[in-house]
Amino acid sequence: MSDIKIVLASGNRHKYREFADFFASLNGAPGERAELLSVADFAQTPGDIEESGSSYEENAAIKARICAGFFGLPAIADDSGLEARALDWKPGIYSARAAAGGDSGRIAWLLGEMEGKNDRRACFKASLAIAFPNSREGTRDYFSSEGVCWGNISNRPSGEDGFGYDPVFVPDGYQKTFAELGRAVKSKISHRAIAMRGVALLLPHVVKYFLAYCG
Repeated sequence: MSDIKIVLASGNRHKYREFADFFASLNGAPGERAELLSVADFAQTPGDIEESGSSYEENAAIKARICAGFFGLPAIADDSGLEARALDWKPGIYSARAAAGGDSGRIAWLLGEMEGKNDRRACFKASLAIAFPNSREGTRDYFSSEGVCWGNISNRPSGEDGFGYDPVFVPDGYQKTFAELGRAVKSKISHRAIAMRGVALLLPHVVKYFLAYCG
């Protein structure tokens, strides 16, 4: 049995699957384990949360704090984005809001902005934050981890096994997009996977903190 439960502060089913796979792979000793829940496991949720921060970490912390307070459980949230060098490292924290029309609309916008540009260098960045029911806005009372994955933006989308900008991002060392490489590869090399490895190191401290001060 898990020692604590942690809520993923996202309703994105693709993202939950990535996080769930990661948590399932952790075989911590008693006192260091956690079970991941989805907001879909609850009858009531805090609804859409405004990402008003100026960085990935700030946005992740905002979402984690609100969900932790709402559910009365530790919450983990992420904020991530794609940064293109030819676009002065945009869209960045506005990646999910760069254009209307869902993933396909945002990809069309990105490829339109990149049209005619020879510099296709880009990176995915992610920041994860774990907050607690007693977390307070304006304080640094949360755990966080960051990850970066470098690559290039392709000229056209390719692949079906992914979401967001995955169909147009080719990570370094590969000739295929994230959406072509699939979960098995992405779970090892992506920005979120790198940040999650940081969470794995933090998890024993997270559990101990919660049991000592919030349990």
